[in-house]
Amino acid sequence: MGMRPPTGLPSLSRRSRTLLVLALVLAALLLIGPRLVDTYTDWLWFGEVGFRNVFTTVLLTRVITFLVVALLVGGTVFGALTVAYRSRPVFVPTAGPNDPIARYRTTVMSRLRVFGIGIPVVIGLLSGLVAQGNWVTVQMFLHGGSFGVQDPQFNLDVGFYAFDLPFYRSILNWLFVAVVIAFFAALVTHYIFGGLRLSGREGALTKSARIQLAVLAGTFVVLKAVAYWFDRYALLSSSRKEPTFTGPGFTDINAVLPAKLILLAIAVICAGAFFAAIFLRDLRIPALATALLVLSSILVGAVWPLVVEQFSVRPNAADKERAYIERNIEATRAAYGITDEKVTYEDYSGDGTASPRDVPADQTTIANTRLLDPNVLSRTFTQQQQLKNFYGFPSTLDVDRYEIDGELQDYIVAARELEPASLSGNQTDWINRHTVYTHGNGFVAAPANRVNAAVQEGSAGDSNSNSGYPIYTVSDLASQAAGDQVIPVDQPRIYYGEVIASVNPDYAIVGGSEGSDGREYDTDTSRYTYTGSGGVSIGNWFNRLAFAAKYTERNILFSGAIGDDSKIIFNRDPRERVQKVAPWLTADGNSYPAVVGGKIVWIVDAYTTLDQYPYAQRSSLEGLVQDSIDANTGRLLPRDEVSYIRNSVKATVDAYDGSVNLYQVDDNDPVLAAWMGAFPGAVQPESAISDELRQHFRYPEDLFKVQREMLAKYHVNDPGEFFTNNAFWSVPSDPTIEGGTNLNQPPYYVLIGDPDTGQPSFRLTSAMVGFNRELLSAYISVKSDPDGYGEFTVLQLPTATQTQGPQQAQNSMISDTRVASDRTLLQQSNRIQYGNLLTLPIANGGILYVEPLYTERNTTNTSTFPQLSRVLVSYREPGAGGGVRVGYSPTLAGALEQVFGAETGNVATAPGGDAATPQAEEEVGSPNLGNTGSTPTQGQGTPAPSTPSTSAPAPADRGAAVTNLDAALEAVRTAQQSGDFAQLGTAFDNLQRAIDQYNSTGG
Repeated sequence: MGMRPPTGLPSLSRRSRTLLVLALVLAALLLIGPRLVDTYTDWLWFGEVGFRNVFTTVLLTRVITFLVVALLVGGTVFGALTVAYRSRPVFVPTAGPNDPIARYRTTVMSRLRVFGIGIPVVIGLLSGLVAQGNWVTVQMFLHGGSFGVQDPQFNLDVGFYAFDLPFYRSILNWLFVAVVIAFFAALVTHYIFGGLRLSGREGALTKSARIQLAVLAGTFVVLKAVAYWFDRYALLSSSRKEPTFTGPGFTDINAVLPAKLILLAIAVICAGAFFAAIFLRDLRIPALATALLVLSSILVGAVWPLVVEQFSVRPNAADKERAYIERNIEATRAAYGITDEKVTYEDYSGDGTASPRDVPADQTTIANTRLLDPNVLSRTFTQQQQLKNFYGFPSTLDVDRYEIDGELQDYIVAARELEPASLSGNQTDWINRHTVYTHGNGFVAAPANRVNAAVQEGSAGDSNSNSGYPIYTVSDLASQAAGDQVIPVDQPRIYYGEVIASVNPDYAIVGGSEGSDGREYDTDTSRYTYTGSGGVSIGNWFNRLAFAAKYTERNILFSGAIGDDSKIIFNRDPRERVQKVAPWLTADGNSYPAVVGGKIVWIVDAYTTLDQYPYAQRSSLEGLVQDSIDANTGRLLPRDEVSYIRNSVKATVDAYDGSVNLYQVDDNDPVLAAWMGAFPGAVQPESAISDELRQHFRYPEDLFKVQREMLAKYHVNDPGEFFTNNAFWSVPSDPTIEGGTNLNQPPYYVLIGDPDTGQPSFRLTSAMVGFNRELLSAYISVKSDPDGYGEFTVLQLPTATQTQGPQQAQNSMISDTRVASDRTLLQQSNRIQYGNLLTLPIANGGILYVEPLYTERNTTNTSTFPQLSRVLVSYREPGAGGGVRVGYSPTLAGALEQVFGAETGNVATAPGGDAATPQAEEEVGSPNLGNTGSTPTQGQGTPAPSTPSTSAPAPADRGAAVTNLDAALEAVRTAQQSGDFAQLGTAFDNLQRAIDQYNSTGG
């Protein structure tokens, strides 16, 4: 019986067709419009920062990849449909008048172009959209080179696994997609048009259908054979033995690898069987081939390796896996930059053999011991240095170092940024939010090893008095005008920063014609017009329309505040800017401000990574870097799995004009070399780094966290020890967190004495405890100094050591009777917060723990903030039976003298190796409390050590003096918040008189 004629289908009227077309156009605009707007505004932004070649290269790579894959997949499907349709039977038998296939066939015939062209086009477009995301793989393949290191199994350069193999597997995957979709498209087409019939006992298959389906199936099996070949190389990143180690083990090399070759041979034979179906009508041959392929995949590919693993490897795992663990150790050390060339291991007894006051390096270490915790003092900075409600500081401050008067000093540093979330009332109006309150003001620093004055023993419960606060060095508009800056800053206005970008959208509209009145808030008496190079022009209506659409904000179109010379600045987060101009890099979770050449710049560390370095341990970045600080701030790296990482790029972002500079700092990184080939000129050579900028480079925290996790295992040389885990270390949990969480203790930047020279060395450090133990096992430090940058030193304690770890040190300190009783007293009116617990090598073999204790008054008053009230130290006496000594005092000097005896605290206040005037219990640092709440009208330097008072205080007079000090300090805070500099000057005069009165009482 012939094919039934097609039945009539309802047709749309002209009006309906017009409405349908309009609806489709509107839907397309809603879907594609935002993407086009973002593309255009990104094009403008990349031009602003000078990285448009990055934008065009990435876009071109995406477009070409999209087109190639779309044409490959779509063309293959179109070809399969065309062949199937053209080879359909002339007469199609039906199952009767109600044959459902006939209705489908009629529908297809009536819309042949829709099904014959539309389906391949849609499939091709979807495939291309997915594939264009693999532009990184394409560029790595095109520009990748050699590592100069060969894998121990196939003797291929690591570059093959890093650059070539991912590309080959990507091509293979898309060929699979094209063939599989084409096969099913042809199968359905043959079924609809009668080339394949399932009716009857045996069904029927036309010759053309048999040939086409056999060719497609055979092609699939050939691709499977090729996949088996490449699977051999992928074994070098096998996860079978994880978490013990990454890479192939005994089973992979001796069972899975041969199985891949066997399966490859079987796949070739099966492919031949499918191609034979072109000439043979008997379908049993390809059916048997399919069964053979499936069965062999199960038996040879899965069952046989399982048998080998269970009955050969597990009973003798240590011996069987020994050679492969050796390979993993060697590869992991190379991949994570912890080879013996980079890491120096030293035996360390854990028992001090000298007095710290007699060791030059210890004198430097004690003099520079950091008492200010950047993770605690954000609110203190905010209350004392905010000036206006719309300024603010990040929740976690930073540590950097500066050379002042020839002496190196570490500082707690922060930029006073605009805080959009603190705007209130009319300040949140669009015109104010985006055209008036546009920038921050100033760079604030405080020496990390001192406070303005020690909290009095007798007034410990009086938190937030005039003591225990940082001594600020401020570089802002007011101090610039006064010519009084210890750290000179030529342009203190901050348009780009972490806090500024914390609220979305973060754009600001700035600029104006020359000579026009300023609109942006600078001070209470002046306005400013931005003159920097940052920002995209919105002087023309087309750009204004684009940004109005981008931010869905009509005010950008109609506001009279926007003129021909106006610009819009956006993407203001330093990390975001670096990540955007260099999408092939992974930015460190923390950027920090520095003053370089009179400019405030943000320094951002950036990493190159790989996820398939043969034999190297693979781990999640997020899991490796998370600690107690990151958990509180939400600052984490992506969850990418990596097996190779390098800090090959340092980036800077100018806080005023937003300019981004990328600098190469590792010329031995093949991954960076590939990216520099893909984007020539994007990364500047190391020779472009100024000496001043290099002095502010820190070893990045996130990389250090990754490396310390690896060193916890991969310091072990013997594969047998590695397998048993007996010699492993672990990162201690942070003992300062209330509630006993298991979050890792963060690493700490410290300025310690170099053991060889005694000079201060800026290092990132971490204690390590034994695996499932609390005793100290090692101390890891890495240099951030320009000379020796990146050199690791690992102090290894004996296995039988009794040296306390951080948690034990914390327990010994808080359980001390003096500490416990004083804590009870403090808690009556204060909240207590422990600062960073520093671990310091000292006394030629000993370990000193130093921890600041902060208090904050228990009150609903939001003006309270932490102050340094006490310093705790803990030190274990030498010898097998040595006890633990605990020092507890308002000053570090006092606490050290309780532990080491008289005169040990003499060096506790001065940087460098010179002895300083002893700290008095009454004061730490300068007695000039006017520096406590310093303002832009003051420039503060490094204070001179105080001289202890010799007269006995008069209790009544001192009480009145303290009351006057509190009142004067409160007046200073009020004046700071008001922004009235005249009132502020009067308040400081009154404060100085109160200080003089206090000092006259012996305070």
